[in-house]
Formats: sequence, structure tokens, C-alpha cells
Amino acid sequence: MQQTLNLHDREELIAPLYQFDRKFWTTLAVLIVIITPGMLLYVRQLVLGLGVTDLNRPVFWGAYLVNFIFLIGISMAGTVISATLQLLKVNWRRPITRIAESLTVFGLMTAGLQIIMDMGRPDRLAFTLIYGRLQAPLLWDIASLTLYLLTAVFALYLQLIPDIALLRDTAPDTAPAWRKKLYSILSLGWTGAKEQWRRLEKAITVVSVFIIPIGISLHTVTSWLFSTTVQPGWKSTILGPYFVVGAIFSGIGLLFIATTFARQYNKHLKEYITEIFYTNLGWIFIVMSAVWFYFTLNETLVVVTEQETLEFPVMASKLFGQFAPAFWGMNILMIAATWILVAPKFVSDKPTRNPLLKTITGLGATAIAIIIFFLLWLRLPALAAPAIQTGLLIAFVLFLIFALLGITKWMKTRLITSTVIASAFVLFGMWLERWNILMPTLTHARLIPYTTYLPTVTEIAITISTFGILTLMFVVFYKFFPSISIWEVEEGRALENKSGG
Repeated sequence: MQQTLNLHDREELIAPLYQFDRKFWTTLAVLIVIITPGMLLYVRQLVLGLGVTDLNRPVFWGAYLVNFIFLIGISMAGTVISATLQLLKVNWRRPITRIAESLTVFGLMTAGLQIIMDMGRPDRLAFTLIYGRLQAPLLWDIASLTLYLLTAVFALYLQLIPDIALLRDTAPDTAPAWRKKLYSILSLGWTGAKEQWRRLEKAITVVSVFIIPIGISLHTVTSWLFSTTVQPGWKSTILGPYFVVGAIFSGIGLLFIATTFARQYNKHLKEYITEIFYTNLGWIFIVMSAVWFYFTLNETLVVVTEQETLEFPVMASKLFGQFAPAFWGMNILMIAATWILVAPKFVSDKPTRNPLLKTITGLGATAIAIIIFFLLWLRLPALAAPAIQTGLLIAFVLFLIFALLGITKWMKTRLITSTVIASAFVLFGMWLERWNILMPTLTHARLIPYTTYLPTVTEIAITISTFGILTLMFVVFYKFFPSISIWEVEEGRALENKSGG
């Protein structure tokens, strides 16, 4: 395929790369402000040691490892979109392929940072590989992460080559010389010859075939860090697939948010990334939601019904103990997200007089439900009576239902907005899910007295900085390379015109 670029595409996809406007510098400044406090506190942690965190015996893993599991989970976005849909020859995935692949790379990079953050002596990280035991799941995890990252970078680079050559050939005279040189080197002498296209497409197919099992292996091996122990709450044979399902679920959620952010940042992308993408990938999102609920129900129901001596205290801490707010918060967010995705599909477009389906009802009920939730969480002495607690719980459920009913009609006409809201709920809920997997078991370890854990200001600030770094990578990368895979979009247009003709 000979690559061409009309004037319209050049103005909308190429020209913005050379425009460092106020919006870019403002975004950059905000991200630096978000990142700086966490980095300063990390330097303090290096100087004073991990004593500035709430890590203790036996809670040797804390918020940093929760972030690690969450971040490698969102990296599944690239595997699902750029690999699976690539092999299935799905045409609508073309405009968002590059965003998905870059999320994989940046997610894995920031996940690797969490390992460093969690070490009191990060200078000894290399010893894990030099003196690591082959029997140790931690060594397997580092090996899988490294292999997955290298493969993801290679996959992203392969997809970039034709567009880099396009940037090389269309660079304006005002472009810096170093930037032109960079594009010239990275394009590897690409000319668009027929043989080059044949080799590129073959290489992309091969990488797509391999990256899927590599991605699945990373999440499975990560689960083995826990399931290969004898700690209560982790001795489960379904932890591997549970991690994989959660990874795909959260990965799609972040892809929706990142794609929408790109559309809002560059208004021209709305022409390329249309509602078809949100509709089609939304169905996959709904399926993954159902699978996730299935695994969660299985894991919870078995432990509750058997009430095994060591396992049940861990589950009890999640159901009505110190981790109950996180556990029920996770489930509420997931239920709300699923409702937002599914319910509008069964609502008529016609105006309604039903007060329960009015937007104002939904907003009011949402506010009341949030207030009741915090009243339950705070456990105020004045509200400690069992009858009051039960009444508040019933009221919370009722107002939550009213809230979901009230926003359904509003969501019907706002596909993109509703999808982003559902995705945000899923991401927050999946972070809580990772928390619920780790913390209850670590605080209820075998043969060791029970303890507590609450992230300190240092851990919270570093966590916020981590997601700031992830966003910064995203913003800077797409100031040098097109966020849309131009050659894939052109190929898709050619296929559509051919089939239409």
C-alpha cells in the first residue's frame, strides 16, 4: 500500500505536533505540580528508609504493590485492542490502536517504578536477577514484566514506522533540526515499497500472536506471588484467571478514558474516533463485567459458606470489618458501572413523565446515597445502634437504586460521557479490588498476630505522582508522534471504499 496524506489529514493530524500552545504548557505545568510532591517525599523515603510508610510486620507489601498490580492490569489494553482485534481483522479498532499500545508501554513502565518505590535499597534491584532463585515467583514476575515490556515497545515501534517516515517527509521548514534527524533515524529508511509493507504486516502479525500469551503470563505469574503461599485468602486456584479478567476489564476502562482525553485535547480526533468505537468496545466491556462478577461471587460465596478457621476471618474483615468500606465500595462502583453500560440500552428515547427517570431525581438520590455511605463508613457513636445501622443500610440501597434509575435516561443520549463515567468507576473499583486482595490477608497472616495498615502521606503522594507520571508520558509522547495510526486509518478507508464499490 502506497501511503498518501491529503491536506485535510495533514492539518488535523500532523500540524498539531509542531504547535506548542498554551494548552500544552498548562497541561505540562499541572502534571509537574502533581508529580513534584510525591517525588520529593520519595527522596525523603530514600534518606530515612521505609519507616516513613506504614509497612510493618507482617504487612511487607502496601500501596506500592497495589499500584503495581493495578498498573500491569491496565497494560492489557494494548494486548486486547492492538493484538486480539488485529488478528481478528476488526476494522473499527484502527483509530485507537496506537493509544492502546502506548498505554501498554507506559503502564508497564510505571508498574516497574512501583517495584523501585517499594524497595528500601533500590540500588540492589539488580541482585534480584543476579542472585534470584529460580523457584521464586518474584523472579518469574520480573522476567515476565521485562519480556512483556520489550515486546510491547517493539510492537508499538513497528506500528509507528510508516508514520515516522511520513513525519520525516512532511516536516515543516520551521521544525528543529534535531527533530528531523530523529524522524530520519527512527524511520529506518522506510520508502513505502511493496516488499517493506509485506514484511511489516507479517512482523506485526507475528508480534500480535506472541504478545497475547506473554501478557496473560505476566498477570498469571503475578497472581502466583500470592496463590503459591499458604496465607489465608490467597490459597485459590482461580486467582490467575481472576487477575487476567480484572486486567482486561481495567485496561479497557483506561483505554476509554485515554481515548476521550485525546479527543478532547485535540478536537480534530473526533472525526476519526467516532461513537462506533465506544459502542463496539462497550459490548466487550459489558462481557468482562459479567465475567468479573462471576469470579467475585465464586470467591466470596465459597469462603463464606465453608467458614474455614483461617480463611473466614480474612473474608469477615472485608464483609463487615476494617476493610468493609473498600470491599462494598468496590462492589457498588462495579454495579453502578454495569448499570450505566447496560440499562440505557433498554430505555426508550421518548420523553417520560415518570419522576424516577428524571435527571434531577438521580442527582438528588446520588447526593443522599453518598452522605449515607460516609455515615456508615465513619461509624459515629450516635449511630452505632444495630437498628440505626440497618436502617441506614436499607436507605442507602434504596437511594442508590433511585440514583441509577434517575441517570439512566440522561445516559441514553450521552454515550461517550456515560462510558467515561462507567470507566472511571471501574478503574477506581479495580484499584480497590487489588487492595482487597492484598491487605486483608497481609493483616491476618498465619501464625502471626493480626495487625492494621493505612497508607501514610508519603505513600499517598507517591501514588498520585505515579499516575501523574503515566499521564505525562502520554501527553509528551503524542507531541512527537501522531495519536492516530495514520497508515492504518488510510488502509481502513481503502478497504471500506473497495467493499463499498
